[in-house]
Amino acid sequence: MPDSPHILIVEARFYEDIADELVKGAAAAIEAAGASFERIDVPGAFEIPAAIGFAGESDRFDGFVALGCVIRGETTHYDYVCTESARGLQDLAVQDGLAIGYGILTVENRDQAWARAAVDQGNKGADAAAACLRMIELRRAFQEEPGS
Repeated sequence: MPDSPHILIVEARFYEDIADELVKGAAAAIEAAGASFERIDVPGAFEIPAAIGFAGESDRFDGFVALGCVIRGETTHYDYVCTESARGLQDLAVQDGLAIGYGILTVENRDQAWARAAVDQGNKGADAAAACLRMIELRRAFQEEPGS
């Protein structure tokens, strides 16, 4: 990819072990693509869209990778966090034109989370990084001047 992208990984630290595994996969994918990254953390998945929105106001980053995990509990809190974090990220992508890779796991239990996060299994961190990189590439293609 020309002009190697610089990406911000925003990770929810509520489930620290799962977050670390997601970041491990994302970082490896970003580095393999020849891109660079910075990493920040937020308390939970609900805060990820705000952090990306803050960072998106700068010109420091070409794209963003949202990583976290929400495990269903006994209350409706799960539904609100999942819905609103996804909606917030989609709004940023569509309205602000941000290239975002979505890697927030929404699962029933820790076993499902690990099956998706583990780099030797689902490796959803790498998938989110790959999505971000592709969206950066696509945005750049549309921003190119005709005939250049």
